Amino acid sequence: TELSIEQRFVPESCPRAVRPGDFVRYHYLGAFPDGTRFDSSYDRGSTFNVFVGKGQLIAGMDKALVGMCVNERRYVRIPPRLAYGTEGVSGVIPPNAVLHFDVLLIDLWNSEDQVQVQTYFRPEKCPRTVQVSDFVRYHYNGTFLDGTLFDSSHNRMRTYDTYVGIGWLIPGMDQGLLGMCVGEKRIITIPPFLAYGEEGDGKDIPGQASLVFDVALLDLHNPKDGIAIENQQVPESCERRSQAGDFVRYHYNGTLLDGTLFDSSYSRNRTYDTYVGKGYVIAGMDEGLLGVCTGEKRRIIIPPHLGYGEEGRGKIPGSAVLVFDIHVVDFHNPSDSVSITVNYKPSNCTVLSKKGDYLKYHYNASLLDGTLLDSTHSLGKTYNIVLGFGQVVVGMDMGLQDMCVGERRTVVIPPHLGYGEEGVEGEVPGSAVLVFDIELLELVSGLPEGYMFVWNGEVSPNLFEEIDQDHDGEVLLEEFSEYIQAQVDSGKGKLAPGFDFEKIVKNMFTNQDRDGNGKVTAEEFKLKDQEVKEEHDEL
Repeated sequence: TELSIEQRFVPESCPRAVRPGDFVRYHYLGAFPDGTRFDSSYDRGSTFNVFVGKGQLIAGMDKALVGMCVNERRYVRIPPRLAYGTEGVSGVIPPNAVLHFDVLLIDLWNSEDQVQVQTYFRPEKCPRTVQVSDFVRYHYNGTFLDGTLFDSSHNRMRTYDTYVGIGWLIPGMDQGLLGMCVGEKRIITIPPFLAYGEEGDGKDIPGQASLVFDVALLDLHNPKDGIAIENQQVPESCERRSQAGDFVRYHYNGTLLDGTLFDSSYSRNRTYDTYVGKGYVIAGMDEGLLGVCTGEKRRIIIPPHLGYGEEGRGKIPGSAVLVFDIHVVDFHNPSDSVSITVNYKPSNCTVLSKKGDYLKYHYNASLLDGTLLDSTHSLGKTYNIVLGFGQVVVGMDMGLQDMCVGERRTVVIPPHLGYGEEGVEGEVPGSAVLVFDIELLELVSGLPEGYMFVWNGEVSPNLFEEIDQDHDGEVLLEEFSEYIQAQVDSGKGKLAPGFDFEKIVKNMFTNQDRDGNGKVTAEEFKLKDQEVKEEHDEL
């Protein structure tokens, strides 16, 4: 005669129990005391959905459901006076029947419910939270209140990407995502009237279902965002900042907002080299590289509309915010020339280096970021060249001009006057700006331009006869060489310094051997001023 309730399973966690006025969804088996089944929600493949305590159920069931938790199972025995009484239900339940119900509560909500948010992880740093009209990328598991999974972005291995607060989502999700940080994880519980309502979604979500979303926010931006720059390390001395048109060499780590690495120049052991402000890189990087100093480290945060857009690229998903931690190694402009800074100049500085002079100097060679490339000091010997004859890179030929012995200077050489785009394998990176700290130790004055040998006194009027030692009217290379060597040894003549003696003499001999037969005759033999005079007369 009395209502009997037996709790057959009670979940460990019961954050909420049924109260009068709540809406519930439950499964049940209905049977008579002898076990004969008269009804089952399982047979219909749909839960029974109803308000509790509003007279929509038989009185015994209204009472039996109160206090139940989601996933709780109860065995309920209802006497006739709390069921269908003396009337019964024609053809289904006889008069004065005791009814047994095996009930499993699936869902529970109230019309006064709001979206519930439970944050179970929040990063220490949260510079920005989701606001209305932001675009977000997040992963989620979607379940019903009883834990049944109905959808998961993880299973598709793709984030859910959407605007927030403009009606692209169900209202409860629009509310539940507000205030989230990138990296935050929260559980969002949404009543059906803020989800898919009475009809459900027509596929996986039944009508009147509460939804639970376990959300991890990966990305966040607004279409109005520009790039964000965080200066991490700026050198104390910054004589020059990059401008549009400059060529920059930099290292970078590229990550998504959640820290996922998608690319790194360090892993390739090579800088990324590009022009700035000319569209060679994504728009956000073009902007973020302006105004940097050599040696500077900065973080550049680029929204997708200034990055790789909705489509993404390679390991970069569509609509992803990009984070680049960059280190500027050097930069230059194609219009740059050699830069010379004199660090010390002797008081007596009258003889200046010029083209053709033979120079001996020490140097330290480094990149703009200070990386040492080479040093004559470590080799214990000077570097020796003839200035202006292409024995060093063009920029060094320029940088050594007009120096005096004892002078120290710093020469900065852009790559187009150095080793160019290719660099030197294993020694000098391509497109690298070079810095040379130079000290000139010795200068041997060269000969006038165009001369490899000059006389220190009057030239003999019988020069050919003196060279032709055997007086056969022909001068061979050996005779020519011996004569020049004798003039140099006696101080009567001078060879261009810094060149190989044999190569110079052979070159001089070849110039005189006009018919190329290996012999010079008196008719062929001419001094340089005689050649110029004859050409002038001819003109």
